[in-house]
Order: sequence, then structure tokens, then C-alpha cells
Amino acid sequence: MGQRMLWRILGSLAGVLAGVVARQVLLTTWRATKGSDPPANPAAAHTSWAEALAWSVASGVAFGVARMVAVRGAAEAWRAATGEYPKDLEAVRP
Repeated sequence: MGQRMLWRILGSLAGVLAGVVARQVLLTTWRATKGSDPPANPAAAHTSWAEALAWSVASGVAFGVARMVAVRGAAEAWRAATGEYPKDLEAVRP
């Protein structure tokens, strides 16, 4: 297996793991601050606009930051192990 494929797998796994952790943190934080579960479907008619927008913004920020931290961390681990950053690091697109 080439280094390019190995980096893609490592970066993807880091992103997935970060997503799982971010979701748990987001759910816990939402429940602690709001005292209820987040909207199951923010687009549903019974969900207020304020709550739908709050959940959407919180989710977007949480998952975006988690993915960035995970990929940067994976790249640093790669550099520590190989002495250089992954060659495809700059080519990774959202």
C-alpha cells in the first residue's frame, strides 16, 4: 500500500472519529444548556426557527472544527513518524 493511500485512510479515520466525538460533545452540551434533546429534524414544522438555526449552526461549527483538528493532528502524527507532511495534505478538499 502506497503512502498516498495510507494517508487517505488515516485522514479519513481521523475525520470519522472526530465526528463521533464531536456529536457526543454537541449532544451533551445541548442537553446541559437547553435541558432537552436537540431537534431530531430541524426542518420539521414543530421545531421553532430559532431552535432549528441554533442546532444547525452549532452542528456546523462543531463538525467543522473537529474535522480540522483531527486532520491537522493526523498530519502532525504522520510528520512525527515519517519526517515530512503527507504529500497530498495540501490537495485535500472539504
